[in-house]
Amino acid sequence: MRLQMDNDPKHTSKVVAKWLKDNKVKVLEWQSQSPDLNPIENVWAELKKRVRARRPTNLTQLHQLCQEEWTKIHPTYCGKLVEGY
Repeated sequence: MRLQMDNDPKHTSKVVAKWLKDNKVKVLEWQSQSPDLNPIENVWAELKKRVRARRPTNLTQLHQLCQEEWTKIHPTYCGKLVEGY
């Protein structure tokens, strides 16, 4: 079995490290908590930028603007993020 490790504290505890070693799990090194390697983090950032630009003034408006801006994020934008990784 292979496991991708991202150096997140919950994945690097002594208990987890011992379990992985005892169970002969091969660990792949990975950058620590790196949002730039996760396309959805970039999509969330784009949504946040778009909604913030429209300046919602209450929770109802925030909810509405999130839904509106989400539908405007084109699938090709998401595809390009994935292709870039």
